Amino acid sequence: MKTIFKSSALIMMAFAVTTTTFAQEEETEEPEKTFSMSGSVDAYYRSNEYAPGTSFGNLNGFALGMANVILSYEGEKSGFVGDFVFGPRGNDAVFGSASYIDDDGELVAKGSNSIVNQLYVYYNLSDSFTVTLGNFNTFLGYEVISPVANFNYTTSYMFSYGPFSHTGIKADIALSDDVSLMLGLLNTTDATEFQPIGEDFMIGAQLGLYGQYINYLGGGTYGVSQIDFTGGFNLTDDFYFGINATSYSDDQDIEFSGVALYPQYTFSDSFALGARFEFFSEDGLEAIGSISGEGDNTSFTLTGNYTSGNFILKPEIRIDTASGQFYSNADGATDGLAAFIVAAIYSF
Repeated sequence: MKTIFKSSALIMMAFAVTTTTFAQEEETEEPEKTFSMSGSVDAYYRSNEYAPGTSFGNLNGFALGMANVILSYEGEKSGFVGDFVFGPRGNDAVFGSASYIDDDGELVAKGSNSIVNQLYVYYNLSDSFTVTLGNFNTFLGYEVISPVANFNYTTSYMFSYGPFSHTGIKADIALSDDVSLMLGLLNTTDATEFQPIGEDFMIGAQLGLYGQYINYLGGGTYGVSQIDFTGGFNLTDDFYFGINATSYSDDQDIEFSGVALYPQYTFSDSFALGARFEFFSEDGLEAIGSISGEGDNTSFTLTGNYTSGNFILKPEIRIDTASGQFYSNADGATDGLAAFIVAAIYSF
């Protein structure tokens, strides 16, 4: 009997050890939950105190860009992103955050709302279906807010007068390896904290086809309709050609449209050279200079990207030519502006 009990005990111990080992192996195979922090810091020099009506990089002399800190957590099925910005570029990026009313009835920024660039939570319903709720940067256009992700340091007119961010809910669906669909219900453009009372929601949609994207933003209180194409092609291993085209109209009789080409050539692991050719036309927007309500602008921007580890140096020449004397300089009104900019960026 003792022998039987001993044998049974040994078998049970072996089974317990084996079961524990299998459980540990299963725990090890579970996807790791990851928390990360990334971001960038940038500063620059601009040679001309007079600048075109585009966003970012317009301050004279030695100037600050922004400090950007992004906190993110990625779990097995869900996660979040908190993207915070500080400095002049950051302030311009979140201008729609001034949504608290003071005693005089004016909208003012209070607390931390003026530094939130993105703040959203997402849930993966499956490997191909993700739902996101919160504030996220726009899906329209070729350029973005971050100076790290943009090849050029200054920005285009199309980017500057399109949306910067949206607050709402969206669904991203991967229909195949090469085809994707995004649908969203959104607040008024750039109204980040909440939907202003009395205003209508907007609809956003994006169709991705083999790395090319057709975007639509419509509806809202002002009857917005904007169609945008963003794409690009690797012509060779070293030569990339980007394209952006957009057309906007609304019920307030504001219209603008444009097209930009972005050829970029990589000479080595540490240096690349790229250009931006943009044609922009507006009616009622008053984007080109301070007195134009209707006009055209052609801009040429040439930018170098020298990279050493996490450091990026971007020397840049920009020339803008308008269809009338819409700009200002030291001599008065002019139809053209030119500037040299050099930006230093560190990403982490």
